[in-house]
Amino acid sequence: MSTFMANAQTVKPKWYVIDATDLVVGRLAVTVSNILRGKHKPEYTPHADTGDFVIIINVEKVKFTGRKWEQKSYQTFSHYAGGQKIIPAKEMRDRKPEEIIRLAVKRMMTKGPMAYKQIKKLKLYKGSSHDHQAQQPVEFKMPKA
Repeated sequence: MSTFMANAQTVKPKWYVIDATDLVVGRLAVTVSNILRGKHKPEYTPHADTGDFVIIINVEKVKFTGRKWEQKSYQTFSHYAGGQKIIPAKEMRDRKPEEIIRLAVKRMMTKGPMAYKQIKKLKLYKGSSHDHQAQQPVEFKMPKA
């Protein structure tokens, strides 16, 4: 008997909805990155995209542990002189709360062409409504820590 190897034709991606209200950013990012990569499935294959789509709603209501809202910062650099921007986590939550989760998930995934495609399967929304009702997403229950 040969080992099963998944490919794009054998895998049918599902859609999951996660409500981020009062969830810790890091723990949420670990679960979401595993779903995007397909590691939650028994037919996971490292070289094939076996992941599912993830919709996260209420991204503005996530939590950090400790004093990270005051201490954590996000840095960008435009590669021009004086092009460095440092944004505190509190300010990032007010400006672009989706970016907090997107960066956390992106940094937990492997780097490479397949991961760049998989991160596009992550859909983030402020508030409790989203544009993906036609895909009939299933609610994903986060494991209790």
